[in-house]
Amino acid sequence: MTYINQYLEKKNKQKASSWFSELQNMICNILEDREAAFQMQNKNLKCAVEQFNRKKWKRPGGGGGEMSTMLGGQLFEKAGVNVSTVWGTFSNDFKKSVPGAESNPRFWASGISVVIHPRNPLIPAVHMNTRMVVTTKGWFGGGGDLTPTFPNDAETALFHNAYKEACDKYDRTCYPKFKKWCDEYFFLPHRQESRGVGGIFFDNLASGNWERDFQFIRDVGKTFLKIYPQIVDLKSNLQWSEEQKNAQLIKRGRYVEFNLLYDRGTLFGLKTGGNTEAILMSLPPEVAWT
Repeated sequence: MTYINQYLEKKNKQKASSWFSELQNMICNILEDREAAFQMQNKNLKCAVEQFNRKKWKRPGGGGGEMSTMLGGQLFEKAGVNVSTVWGTFSNDFKKSVPGAESNPRFWASGISVVIHPRNPLIPAVHMNTRMVVTTKGWFGGGGDLTPTFPNDAETALFHNAYKEACDKYDRTCYPKFKKWCDEYFFLPHRQESRGVGGIFFDNLASGNWERDFQFIRDVGKTFLKIYPQIVDLKSNLQWSEEQKNAQLIKRGRYVEFNLLYDRGTLFGLKTGGNTEAILMSLPPEVAWT
């Protein structure tokens, strides 16, 4: 069986989309647990949100998804964990930019996208997404990256080492490539600065062994589920100043600039008629510019 046929198989599409939904539930549960525990320790704080608001949506051209958002928590000022499975036909303009779609614009895509903006400016924002895309070709993509307002070498190493371990299980040559890809992708040319401290980023992953590639995609999600809560736990009770909060808002402005100007996931969602509210979930609740 050829690799593309492995992608076209209904059972493999179902396995991928089911995993993304399962991962969504696991991430939402662990974030809700962290938020509830933090609120129990800090009853004097005003915020009271501790659960995700879940909203299903349907795409007119085929498919849909579920948007899960926590907004206004004491620990997580905004957190979004979205899944979608969509299919249909690319527009004539957009099909030229997608591998395998120029001769046949039909597509199927499924994935999960996670963005977390903590209230405490000493806790880094984080992004993770994984996806499976099928045109006349088929592949996986995704990654995870950290965006601290105040970079910390030990914290950065902890995050990178976790993803290096996941990459090494798959192929010991891929971490340096995926790290470099991440550094180059999450870069704001007009600012001449990186969005954060990186992580991994990859696209068009198709080794010829679907099961092996899918296991790596699962490991990327599981790594996020393990490492980010550890980072939150290390810093959740640290005190912060108004000056540090203002610095966080300016950093969030950079995040907005990248996602609206350069992010391919945002473009893909908008060009394929996805849910606009879900696509723009990644934007922080409050920002500032200088």
